[in-house]
Amino acid sequence: MKDYIEERALEIAKYIISSKTTVRDAAKIFGVSKSTVHKDVTERLPRINPSVALQVKEIMDQNKAERHIRGGRATKMKYQSISL
Repeated sequence: MKDYIEERALEIAKYIISSKTTVRDAAKIFGVSKSTVHKDVTERLPRINPSVALQVKEIMDQNKAERHIRGGRATKMKYQSISL
């Protein structure tokens, strides 16, 4: 694997852990696609650093469990702004 890909995977993982952010937000920050972030942290990272990969997985699992709440909040805000 290329060194820059490994570095990117580790940097993305550190960012997700420190900010407890979503894959989508990390993709925006690093200027890559959501698919790239997901592949970096689910496939590449476990080979590079398994302990960091577990930390990221915990955050991603929590984000997945909360996504329906975030979606509902976003929809509510959208319609509140339209009715103003």
